[in-house]
Amino acid sequence: MNRLLQPFTLVILAVLCVLPLSARAELHLDITRGKIEPLPIAIPNFAGGAPSANDITQVLSADLERSGLFKPIDPQAFVDKDPASHIPPNYNDWRVINAQALVTGSATPMPDGRLEVEFRLWDVFAQQQLTGLKYTTTASNWRRIAHIIADAIYKRITGEDGYFDTRIVYIAESGPLDHRIKRLAIMDQDGANNRYLTDGKALVLTPRFSPSTQEITYLSYARGTPRVYLFNIDTGQQEVLGDFPGMTFAPRFSPDGNRVIMSLSLHGASQIYTLDLRTRRAVQITSTDAIDTSPCFSPDGQHIVFNSDRGGSQQLYVMNSDGSNIHRISFGSGRYGTPVWSPRGDLIAFTKIDNGQFYIGVMHPDGSGERLLTSGFLVEGPSWAPNGRVLIYFRQTPADARGRGASSRLYTIDLTGYNEREVVTPTDASDPAWSPLLP
Repeated sequence: MNRLLQPFTLVILAVLCVLPLSARAELHLDITRGKIEPLPIAIPNFAGGAPSANDITQVLSADLERSGLFKPIDPQAFVDKDPASHIPPNYNDWRVINAQALVTGSATPMPDGRLEVEFRLWDVFAQQQLTGLKYTTTASNWRRIAHIIADAIYKRITGEDGYFDTRIVYIAESGPLDHRIKRLAIMDQDGANNRYLTDGKALVLTPRFSPSTQEITYLSYARGTPRVYLFNIDTGQQEVLGDFPGMTFAPRFSPDGNRVIMSLSLHGASQIYTLDLRTRRAVQITSTDAIDTSPCFSPDGQHIVFNSDRGGSQQLYVMNSDGSNIHRISFGSGRYGTPVWSPRGDLIAFTKIDNGQFYIGVMHPDGSGERLLTSGFLVEGPSWAPNGRVLIYFRQTPADARGRGASSRLYTIDLTGYNEREVVTPTDASDPAWSPLLP
């Protein structure tokens, strides 16, 4: 079994209400607004004696800080040096350092070798516990538990699902620009546990997760002609999808994971096809002399967004999943590409090229409300976090006159256009895709 997905059990602790919930306003962040002042939160080191206790604290704190919504307070400022020794906490000790929220917890080794981790989230000014959970898992799963706790805190304070217990698949790039080695790679969303899935002998591009998080579809030149492949993360098995006469590219899974949608290029045009993974039956969705590509299903599977030059320039179009009712949705200046539907269904992210500048932006499915979030020499390949509030993409810098100095790195940005952060990888990186929350 994949080490990252070892099973664990959850036991919910009783919520301790020091004051009635109606006594004071409950702590809450409205993340639908623009730039938000980060919430001061105190996260003392977990008690319990497990070797991973301090590591859990550090990963949890880093997750929350990286979201841009929380500001972990420097432990040097803590008045209470042993908060785990008394429940409820001494609220005055945390109010005096302006902590609005407090996390206390422990990580305790069990006789059978497993790890028991519990935490409690406190509202300092309302003087009440907001949530508390206990987890039992294998000792090696400590990092994943830290991400799960961060998700629980994020959801309790924002009302939105978290995105920390997830992974990123991407293309790891190395070597000179004229002889680039590109490997399929995977890592936790914070850059930890990086590993390579392919050996770099064949060029690979555009990896995408299945809804089950255990399979990836991607483009490979393994047999000379570009083909769409399916890769099983657990077994390492990979197989080419379909027996098509031309090259296939731009693959994505359907929301139920039973189909892959892709483009087939033949005689100078490209059409959009779906392939049923159970029957291996292919269905042509578009039929045109133009280039239709980069298709992506809506979360309910009823619609497809894609880009096409059928109108004379590269623009975004939406159609029903059977190919009917094709209509253009992008009408701004410039060219649009790589559209991807938000998991929430409310927005479509895209890449835009206008006057030689690249942009990452979002718009509503009807084309309204276009907003550009970031720009650069080359910014491309947006992919949504599973909560639909954060995007990951890659940013490339130009080479000098001798072809040196170029780099390609991964970045995240929130939906408001703030909190742009690099996701550090061992090598250059491109074509990122965010997994759903791990099961």
